[in-house]
Amino acid sequence: VTKVVITAAGKGTRLLPFTKEMPKEMMPIFSKISANNRIVLPLLQYVYEQLYSMNFRDYCFVVGREK
Repeated sequence: VTKVVITAAGKGTRLLPFTKEMPKEMMPIFSKISANNRIVLPLLQYVYEQLYSMNFRDYCFVVGREK
């Protein structure tokens, strides 16, 4: 299996009120670089980087009409 399908559709109603102004895919999350450093990444970037590190290179993003 080399193809990855990433779903980014929907309104994010389960994450309200956070998703009222920002799509859930862009929600900031913390990611560790090393034991002492932390950076903030959008959720979608974090998912992409994790999959890329596992040698997945063929991506299909499922998005909604308004995104």
